[in-house]
Amino acid sequence: MSKEGASKQCQDNGRELNKGVNLKRSLGYFDSVCFVIGSIVGAGIFVSPAGVLEYSQLNVGVALCIWAASGVLSMMCSLCYAELGSALPYTGGEYFHVNRGLGSLPAFIFIWTLTLFIRPASNAARALTFAEYVTKPFYSGCPVPDLLKKIIAIGILWVLGIINTMSVKISTWVQNIFTVLKMMALSLIVISGLVLLGTDKGNSESFKDAFNGQVPNAVQIAESFYQGLYAFSGWNYLNYLAEEIKHPSKNIPRTVFTSITAVIVFYLLVNISYLTVLSPREIVSSAAVSVTWADRAIPTVAWIIPVSVAVSIFGSLNGGIFMLGRLNYAGSKEGHLPSIISMIHVQHLTPAPAMIISIIISSIFVIPSDLLSLTNYFSFCFWLLIGLTTVSLIVLRYREPNLHRPYKVFLPIAYGVVAVTLFLVIAPIVQSPKVEYFYALLFMLSSLIVYFPFVYFKLRLPYFDKITCFLQLFLEVSPTNIYEDCKDQ
Repeated sequence: MSKEGASKQCQDNGRELNKGVNLKRSLGYFDSVCFVIGSIVGAGIFVSPAGVLEYSQLNVGVALCIWAASGVLSMMCSLCYAELGSALPYTGGEYFHVNRGLGSLPAFIFIWTLTLFIRPASNAARALTFAEYVTKPFYSGCPVPDLLKKIIAIGILWVLGIINTMSVKISTWVQNIFTVLKMMALSLIVISGLVLLGTDKGNSESFKDAFNGQVPNAVQIAESFYQGLYAFSGWNYLNYLAEEIKHPSKNIPRTVFTSITAVIVFYLLVNISYLTVLSPREIVSSAAVSVTWADRAIPTVAWIIPVSVAVSIFGSLNGGIFMLGRLNYAGSKEGHLPSIISMIHVQHLTPAPAMIISIIISSIFVIPSDLLSLTNYFSFCFWLLIGLTTVSLIVLRYREPNLHRPYKVFLPIAYGVVAVTLFLVIAPIVQSPKVEYFYALLFMLSSLIVYFPFVYFKLRLPYFDKITCFLQLFLEVSPTNIYEDCKDQ
């Protein structure tokens, strides 16, 4: 069969399978709030307090300010994203907005870096951390075998991948249930700490003259800031599912205000609870602050906290897998990835090929552990992409002034976000220049080798259409409609 014949056969089969297949707007306000909170609250709040205090020179007042500032920056970034998401409610998040505002080449570098390294490596790291926590009780006093952790990590990646491929409703239920469970755990920590603080059993010394300790320098504050921002990572996931949110013009801004505010309040109260039970030095010396706190504050039910950490990581990983699948789907829809990836399962109405490729890449990152250490050197890339997204917002304000914007962020906030992200990009490189940063930049630029022949000049490999046709029929997927004007329903 000729190339044209194979292509026509696939198109006809797609029409027969389903006409006008698209992602379904099935996520309400509560689902969206649970998705964002569940994606943010992972292992960070159970581990990062030690790093924030250490780089704050054990200055309690400065450390709490760093936590608040990390939350405020996350809120500022989220407000910028809320404008973009409510005005352009399409799947793809930052990638779609950079493509719209800055053009195809920056967007391709964006998706190349995210889909081939940052996001799969992040999911792999979460899966390995989850495996560590669920197996640790069975290996008390000795390290967990690496092979066992990797088997469990790959297993949980595929379990969540299959759930997200089979049903958006089930994956949403998983996210909602695990978000409620992890917030119950944080509530336990908060309430226990406040009760102890109100009695003689609590340690209030840390809060007396909280700012009288050693003042950290600018570099230490930057390092402390990075630790706090790590605990807030996931705030940007909402725009990746904008195409599946009911009434996005209303629900996206509402979700941002509700979820980020709730996380900021809980994080501050949790840190106060930690400091009520443990001294700053005890927190810094602890490998898992929450577990040490539980042994001291609630010894009879201390096992709840390690279980809660595993639950938190599980929910956060589910959000990461959901988001990465939508990113691949959006990139394919814009012609930056193979067309098969943007096809939708005709029965489940999920981006099945995009989910499958996401899980395969994430599983690969689980195998060589040394690769995960390189993710530390890609942090500047992440903030560079956040900055580019915010620049896209500013560009669109002037280029498309008549674009309907149900919510408009105060423009100086966007300029402030660009300035802060520029600092977060430059600071780690200036502070500690290493060859790994050059490798990260080289990886980003290597996307040009693929972009120009296959995207710009649209070079097609032999038998590519036949392979696409076979996969389309095998996976029972169909092309989606092109982007239409989004209207609230």
